[in-house]
Amino acid sequence: MSKVKPSSLPPDTMIGGYRIVRKVAAGGFGVVYLAVDAEGQQLAIKEYLPSSLVSRAPGALLPAIAPEKLSLYRLGLKSFFEEGRALAQISHPSVVSVMNFFRENETVYMVMNYLEGASLQDFIVTAREQKKSKVFRESTIRSLFDEILRGLRIVHQHKMLHLDIKPANIFITDDNRAVLIDFGAAREVLSKEGNFVRPMYTPGFAAPEMYRRDTKMGPWTDIYAIGACIYACMQGYPPNEAPQRLDKDRIEVALTRLRGVYSDNLIEVVQWCMALDPLSRPQSVFALQKEMNREGSRRYTKLTVSEKVRLQFDTIVTDTKKNVQKATGLGAKLK
Repeated sequence: MSKVKPSSLPPDTMIGGYRIVRKVAAGGFGVVYLAVDAEGQQLAIKEYLPSSLVSRAPGALLPAIAPEKLSLYRLGLKSFFEEGRALAQISHPSVVSVMNFFRENETVYMVMNYLEGASLQDFIVTAREQKKSKVFRESTIRSLFDEILRGLRIVHQHKMLHLDIKPANIFITDDNRAVLIDFGAAREVLSKEGNFVRPMYTPGFAAPEMYRRDTKMGPWTDIYAIGACIYACMQGYPPNEAPQRLDKDRIEVALTRLRGVYSDNLIEVVQWCMALDPLSRPQSVFALQKEMNREGSRRYTKLTVSEKVRLQFDTIVTDTKKNVQKATGLGAKLK
């Protein structure tokens, strides 16, 4: 039986001088509310409320924490607070603005500017349903990630990592700005402690090192996720998650099919960013920006007839294997 998620704060609750209007979103580590300040300005407030560690009854303000989970809860709380303090020092149009952060009700709240628009994930779903050869035009992808990389470079210069870059955390505002939202510092700190259950990583966008406790993370970890996001913009779907790629990597074949649709340079950028070995990826955002802005890089090499035949053959073989395994009751084991 699944655990009941802690209740969100009810409308009209006052916290830190802000009035809660309604819940906007909720995840495993917190709740985001639409709120207004004393002047009536709309704001977004994120509450640290890890559902695996706390419970909260409807109408209550304080989270209930079991004694054996208290130290872990406080560890994540500290990380969340420090994340708010660090983000408050960053002023960039492609990074969510944190205007205030405070402790109350035995938790922490992060006050951010309220964005109107939709996530990149929403746009990808809409675009892929049109079933065109290109989910997004290359010029659109390059323009979008030029903005995101400018913001991410500033984040890294402040000695921070995002650690949860995915299309759902890239927000496209109504005035056509691309903004990084929902950083994952508290999530990552908790994932490295004890036997904490880790519903942390979005399949396909988390780098291989995020699945291990003994591997150093750095800018290259976020860069893997950037590559995966570009891949999703090209394919319409996320790539296979890292553990599956370590067993059998299908990324190369998938990208080969896009030759002639997207430039060689963009395909090579995705391959570079998504290298399974962290040392084989760009080690900084600057290095990635330099490659993406390189002059004369927009060659579109089409597949040869023999390559097309080979890909078609591979597809037939794969589909046949799937049908055989499904018929013999082994479909669930197929990766």
